[in-house]
Amino acid sequence: MVDFSSIHRRLVLALAVASLASCAAAQGTHLWTQSQLEDFEKGTPQGVALTSDGHLLEGPGLKEVLTTPSTFVWSVTADKNGVAYLGTGSPATVLRVGSDGKPFTLFESRDVSVQVVRLGPDGALYAATMPSGKVYKLKPGADAKQDDASAPVVFDPAQVSGAKADTEKPAAKSRYVWDLTFDSAGRLYIATGDPGAVYRVDVSKPGAAPELFFKSDEAHIRALAWDAKGNLIAGSDGSGLVYRIDPQGKGYVLFEAPRREITSVAVAASGTIYAACVGDKSHNPLPPLPVQGVGSVTITIMQPTSVQAVNQSTAVPEGTEIYALADGQAPRKLWTSKDDIVYALESRADGLLAFTGNRGRIYRIQDDGSYADIGHLNAQQGLSYAATGDGLLIGTGNTGKLIRLGAAEQHEYASDVLDAGAMAQFGRIEVEPGSQDYEILTRTGNVEQPVRGWSGWKPLKDGSVASPPGRFLQWKAVLHPHGSVGGVSVNYLPVNAAPVVDEIVVVTGARLNPQGSAGQSQTVSISFPSSGQGVVSFDANSSSTPLQATKDRTAITVRWAAHDDNGDDLAYSLYLRGDGETVWRLLKDKITEKAYSFDATLVPDGGYQVKVVASDAPSHTPGSALTGEKVSDRFVVDTTPPEIHDLKAIKMITCGGAPCTSGFALMFDAQDETSPIAHAEYSLDAGPWQYIEPVGHISDSKNEHYSVEIPGADWKNEHLVTVRAYDRYDNVGVAKTVIPAQDK
Repeated sequence: MVDFSSIHRRLVLALAVASLASCAAAQGTHLWTQSQLEDFEKGTPQGVALTSDGHLLEGPGLKEVLTTPSTFVWSVTADKNGVAYLGTGSPATVLRVGSDGKPFTLFESRDVSVQVVRLGPDGALYAATMPSGKVYKLKPGADAKQDDASAPVVFDPAQVSGAKADTEKPAAKSRYVWDLTFDSAGRLYIATGDPGAVYRVDVSKPGAAPELFFKSDEAHIRALAWDAKGNLIAGSDGSGLVYRIDPQGKGYVLFEAPRREITSVAVAASGTIYAACVGDKSHNPLPPLPVQGVGSVTITIMQPTSVQAVNQSTAVPEGTEIYALADGQAPRKLWTSKDDIVYALESRADGLLAFTGNRGRIYRIQDDGSYADIGHLNAQQGLSYAATGDGLLIGTGNTGKLIRLGAAEQHEYASDVLDAGAMAQFGRIEVEPGSQDYEILTRTGNVEQPVRGWSGWKPLKDGSVASPPGRFLQWKAVLHPHGSVGGVSVNYLPVNAAPVVDEIVVVTGARLNPQGSAGQSQTVSISFPSSGQGVVSFDANSSSTPLQATKDRTAITVRWAAHDDNGDDLAYSLYLRGDGETVWRLLKDKITEKAYSFDATLVPDGGYQVKVVASDAPSHTPGSALTGEKVSDRFVVDTTPPEIHDLKAIKMITCGGAPCTSGFALMFDAQDETSPIAHAEYSLDAGPWQYIEPVGHISDSKNEHYSVEIPGADWKNEHLVTVRAYDRYDNVGVAKTVIPAQDK
């Protein structure tokens, strides 16, 4: 059956997201919607479960019992009185924690960590350490600290043969112990790694030697559990195998996971086996470690992917998958996450619990694949758990804490913080139909952190926000018994803020052209001082990209950058004012781009300024629009060429050496009304142009006098002399004179 309400909710969310992502739709009333698990996970739940279909339901509560001196609480077990025993790492200890939450260091090891602790049927506490791979038998009620020198050792990999029969070749000694469990007869089973195997010890017999119960060709046996028929279920690291091992130690592979490591296994009352897997099979995550000495030896120490991740406080890129294995059915992928690593599983009547990192989440997963985020640990990893009469005790990593998961005193959810971008008025709050037994409260402020000068929580008034206007808003849902809340949407209207014109650049001698139309014309890059240089392209709306224009001395281009805090659409008007004028004259209005070119010949030569006025009128009703403006630096318009006066050539004989040479003395004046003369040139008889300096050598005046000698020109032929003078804006004035032929 099609869930039309779910489809409608997702469609509304998609439209809301699309509208928020588009500046063109920024005007008017906005709608902030939170209706999916990804939205709700940004908030803070207290005794609230966040379901995969986007609902808030009553959930368990979390209470911190203890923060240990260690980085990791790798294992937790508890007795019938609720006394907890913690196996920790860095430092490696076993802590006893009473109902008062006070710890006592029961055991301390020189190893790196105590990886597993389990209470045996005999009343003793068994602790496995790493990397020695030993298992110690401790007195849980002892008042004196025990250590690895005084506590009895029930398993030492250096003292076991690693062979199931005398005819077998002894296997390599294991380096790690990953899990411990007891059968109905009270015998201890030890899951080891590097290489992977399961050993059995009859701890009811003092001094009993360990025996190899199951030998695997996998690198590690990572997790153990029992099914109802007395078979041992084991998960491996290497090929990601799930074994069913019968009471005689005969193993059968039930499932090969697509990942390399089975991090945890759990068996439901129905007999369904759940297995969590992580890691990429395509490569070994750790390189070989070279050993220096005589000969060439390489040792590869393979740690499970999940252990590397928790030690490095980083997530495995491939995430986690959980599979359900039921008799007579194909393995079924039940749940997957790209962001979480499952470290422990617990099958309960209300669903499968998954304790994860590296976001510190606890999920409750149903057999239909739906799930709920029921707990946010104040630590990066949920590593281990133990059941007690009033809930679960959870061991965490980074940092090492003991946290109780149990009944919640309150069921509240505080949303993520809405940033309206500017001061805003808040209207009605819309809650998805079907929500029940809840109360919505809000608070507002003008700084991002709610603890800094915000209003207090206020209930809604007639369905609308009663909190004062502000830039930021947060809502809170309080669930009453059997309460539930679906998607929540907040209507808000940002208070209109005036547009801001940030920068203006005026370039004379340049005209905008669409990209590709310039052909072989020379181009000009128009950039703001704050933008730097980049790839030239035509994008008038990007202030960081140089704007391409065609070189044209008869044109002026104005470019500006502007913004609006509300994200409103803007329209621009361009005004011009000359030196000594008091009135701004409109050049062009209703401009939607952020650049404009106009013809410089339409205005007299002289100094000018441009004013850009930005208006948010396209996004507001008439009369409520606001404007912002900025005036450019002064620039000069000069389209008139210089004039050449008093051009003449005088016959000249030079006798400084022998023989004497003839020539001419060329003299003229260049004058411009607006800008200084830049330089001048002459050409004799249509020959190449020759640069000449003014009499004073420096071209810095609107009037310059030139006098230059042209040697080598005979008097017997007629000569054409052409001169041209340029002003500062490349306007050029040209004049010529003819020198007639002379007999002498």
